[in-house]
Formats: sequence, C-alpha cells, structure tokens
Amino acid sequence: MPALKPGVLMTETEYGMALLDQDSAEYWTLNPTAALVLQTLLDGHGPERAAELLTARYDDVDAGLAGEDVRRIIGELSSAGLLIP
Repeated sequence: MPALKPGVLMTETEYGMALLDQDSAEYWTLNPTAALVLQTLLDGHGPERAAELLTARYDDVDAGLAGEDVRRIIGELSSAGLLIP
C-alpha cells in the first residue's frame, strides 16, 4: 500500500488536509476529495475502496468518475514526491 514519503507531515484542516514536506519546505493543500482518497490509502485500503467512498459521499459522482478522480489524485501526489508505493 502507498505511504507518505518520510518527512511529510499531514494534518486535517477545515477545508480538507494540509501536507508539509520538511525536506523541501513545500506545502500542499488537499480539498476534501483528495483528503478522503489519501486517508483511505493510508488506512490500508486500495484505490477501489477510495472510489467507493467517493460515490457514497457525493451523490452526483458515478463509479467511473470516482475511479478517474482517484487515479488522478494518486498520480499527482506521486508526481509531487509525497506518496511512495
């Protein structure tokens, strides 16, 4: 399962989540959708479960769109060096 890169701090905020990479001093904010995806992965579940949770939380999101969102979020977090396999 994916994990945060060592040295990345995470905290929940009123608007989702904030991540701080202590090595680079870069700061990211995640909206509630991205925060849900990241927390689901860090809790040991796979992308499929994250997509299920998105469709349960947002009535207007179908399984296909939720799956695309999850893949995009994982890709962006990985590209930023925040998420490691």
